[in-house]
Amino acid sequence: MIVDAQVHIWAADTPERPWVPGQAARAHRPVPLSHEGLLQEMAQAGVDRAILVPPSYEGDRNDLVLAAARAHPDRFAAMGRLPIEDRRSEAQLARWREQPGMLGLRLTFHLPQQRRWLEDGTVDWFWPAAEKAGLPLMILPTGSLPAMRDIATRHPGLRIVIDHCSMHRVAGHPFRIDPAEMDYLAAMAELPNVAVKLSALPLFSNEPYPFRDIHGLIRQMVQAYGPRRSFWGSDMTRLPCTYRQCLTLFTEELPWLSEDDKAWILGRGLCEWLGWRG
Repeated sequence: MIVDAQVHIWAADTPERPWVPGQAARAHRPVPLSHEGLLQEMAQAGVDRAILVPPSYEGDRNDLVLAAARAHPDRFAAMGRLPIEDRRSEAQLARWREQPGMLGLRLTFHLPQQRRWLEDGTVDWFWPAAEKAGLPLMILPTGSLPAMRDIATRHPGLRIVIDHCSMHRVAGHPFRIDPAEMDYLAAMAELPNVAVKLSALPLFSNEPYPFRDIHGLIRQMVQAYGPRRSFWGSDMTRLPCTYRQCLTLFTEELPWLSEDDKAWILGRGLCEWLGWRG
């Protein structure tokens, strides 16, 4: 079973259902992607299941991803969004997974104002509360890996997935993978409650498919975390290649991966980590 660890779906920006003000330019595609459209793209690519994540321009709303998970519980589950900078959100955590299809939370700290929350105590309340509630987290912590390591160390019952190998690329700008940052991320594998999401990786390549300049990074992470804590994902709506190529990068272009490795990386490990059964 092939399970994608991250795909965004969204609806149009309308007065009835507005996006976050000023975010329209950040849409990944000019036409919104519905869960029905995603099912068609999954069928063409050979993907069986997907974790749905609301994009930031829709704000902290989870209605679309939960509707998709209710309609197709065998195909979709959600990692939802919550405004953790607002302490009033704490009341929702204990019942978070009671929402059908909701498995956990997706957080981002790649923007300067979000990184400040990690430094000024704004979100200190959240980590013990999420640990107590047993909620797995997917986190993009670009520039804040030491803070993530400290959080994971202090809260060993908190399962944390580091998204996109902690990398973030702004469209139209040059990008270079930082070897020291990747070494730090690899060293975090000694913490058993941390996993890595091998997602959106074609975005960080400066070569065409099969993106040979990122093969070493993939191997470094799989060797550090093992195939059971290394999760394939596409971030499909941002890809510079086809959905199918993002998958065949792992199924056809990395001969050092065994068939058992691929089974864990391409779905089994993610489902076990998140408790997505069925």
